[in-house]
Amino acid sequence: MKPFYRLRHALIAIVASTVLLNSAYAADALQMELTANKVTKNADGKVSYTSVRNAPAGTVIQYKANYTNTTNQNISDLAVTLPIPANMTFTGEVSPASAQASTDGKNYADMPLMRKVNGKLVKVPLSEYKALRWNIKWLPANKSADVALNTVVN
Repeated sequence: MKPFYRLRHALIAIVASTVLLNSAYAADALQMELTANKVTKNADGKVSYTSVRNAPAGTVIQYKANYTNTTNQNISDLAVTLPIPANMTFTGEVSPASAQASTDGKNYADMPLMRKVNGKLVKVPLSEYKALRWNIKWLPANKSADVALNTVVN
């Protein structure tokens, strides 16, 4: 029997995600709600999401963060970052597709990440991705924006 990965530990790591706001806004202007859901596709290809706390290796988990602007003012140039939990591998599926990726949690670039190997550009394996970042150009007052990434339990 394969061991189950406790998603609670992964959620704790993700809740520590980075949110960069324009310095004119207070940190409490933005609320974040994070969910972890098992991703299942039926025979017709329809995708369903089920809340999950523990999952065996090979399970696809979607981490979805909902960011809500709790103020009466619009927020511009918002950058939100979600780390990819330890014991998980990024699948390459994100929403919105504009996410940038990082192998070190500091330097971000458009996906797919590339590097030179023997003088040729090759794709960086998804297993080396450590965090994703989305730039939200405009979040209206009292509105929300969602970002999501899919992972597989190792």
